[in-house]
Amino acid sequence: MLDVALFRTDQGGDPELVRESQRRRYADVSLVDQVIEHDSEWRKTRGALDDAKKAKNKTQTAITEFHKKKEAPPADLLEKKKQQEDEIVALEAKEKELIAIRDATIGKIGNLVPNDVPVSNNEDDNLTVATNGEFVREDWMVSHYHLVQLAGLANTVRGAEVAGSRGYFLVGHGVRLNQALISYAMDFLTKRGFTMLHTPFVMNKSIMGQVAQLADFDEQLYKVTGSGEDQYLIATSEQPLCAYHRGERLATAQLPLRYAGFSTCFRKEAGSHGRDQLGIFRVHQFEKVEQFTITSPEGKDSWEMQEQMINNSKDFYASLGIPFRVVNIVSGELNDAAAKKYDLEAWFPGSNAHRELVSCSNCTDFQSRRLEVRFGQSKTDDGKKRYVHMLNSTLIATERAMCCVIENYQTQTGINVPEVLRPYMGGVSFIPFVNPMAKEKGKPAPTQRVPTAEELAGMSKGTDELQGYMDTLMPTLNEALNTLASSRPEKPLEALSKILSEAAAAAADEPDAD
Repeated sequence: MLDVALFRTDQGGDPELVRESQRRRYADVSLVDQVIEHDSEWRKTRGALDDAKKAKNKTQTAITEFHKKKEAPPADLLEKKKQQEDEIVALEAKEKELIAIRDATIGKIGNLVPNDVPVSNNEDDNLTVATNGEFVREDWMVSHYHLVQLAGLANTVRGAEVAGSRGYFLVGHGVRLNQALISYAMDFLTKRGFTMLHTPFVMNKSIMGQVAQLADFDEQLYKVTGSGEDQYLIATSEQPLCAYHRGERLATAQLPLRYAGFSTCFRKEAGSHGRDQLGIFRVHQFEKVEQFTITSPEGKDSWEMQEQMINNSKDFYASLGIPFRVVNIVSGELNDAAAKKYDLEAWFPGSNAHRELVSCSNCTDFQSRRLEVRFGQSKTDDGKKRYVHMLNSTLIATERAMCCVIENYQTQTGINVPEVLRPYMGGVSFIPFVNPMAKEKGKPAPTQRVPTAEELAGMSKGTDELQGYMDTLMPTLNEALNTLASSRPEKPLEALSKILSEAAAAAADEPDAD
């Protein structure tokens, strides 16, 4: 939420700045004046409450004087104190109510939109700021929905029977490809200085209410009831990550903090009814690796961090060989927390479309203020609290990204595995089709087909030969390396050469098996 001081001109605030931001969001500008009105009434009530307490203290002092003289205070003085106490109780209740109304109104106002965000209410006006690769397709290519079935990567029919709409089972290579994407993403961010966090999948309602928009409760979040406080399944690891430092104060020396959140995510997708119903692109349950960072509010720290985070995502998808474009999202499409947001939209050649894989947002201090995650000393010299800046960015939502990978790496007999994922797939480089492509009425026969056993053998011949060669080499090499690790000679390369030479000589002296 925004700082209430922004609405107070006598404290250096600028309500017009907030009004302009609301105009850029195509949101309700009148909320600003409502906040000012509620805040003004609260400040008057607060002043009256302070005066009432002073008056009551003065009355109490007079009563104490009578007690000191061991005299009974006059009845009218005691009655006056009682009336003052009643007035204080009423004013405290009114103050509490006014704070709730004022803060609830502030909570409806989005973060301040900076000048470098394109102003529009039409996502067609999103500004392209970077591209990678070429956005081309061939006529024989098919969508991820068909590819998942052809390669047997998931079973959505049985998934829907068990879990309802958008339910699915990942199967065989689908499981391994999903896990490969997760593991590669974890390694990728770890090498860039991020700390891995496997977050809770549920959050208490009181905490979720501090990190999620009200609309999310109806459109995204699944409620979990049981003993104690109601809970909600997380829609993204960003939500528990926001609350990780709740109520803490972070010093300059601690920042920036870089977290890589891994979790299963759950979304009702109530606002997406009828969209992407087929396949595993838009589902109720999926895995995600999220970038989450915390910076100081000083200078351009958080804006520079946002550039680093979107560059991480760009480098990640470039390493997977995925064509994409990055767009600066228009002001009217920003969620309340985001001051500025980039989307990375990958190319899906089979679908002949760009689809969003990454959202990268700078939420400045919008989230940290509600969560009381403060920056630096308790207060600044002018008595104001300061809050850290929080940023979030998808690195990968794996089921959705898997759809993109298989569209870009499809062949007419299967799916090539990207080079960087093969070590996480046990060396698998090709996923063959196992089901035939159904012919659609009125259209030419599909070119996709199940490869023959001979074709598969030919594809794996080179790999099998290489694996066999490595299998004969590695035992001797591993033994030599273990010897070096235990003895740690001053000249390791010379020692290794000597060990291998001795092993080669011993092998040459062995009689042939024949």
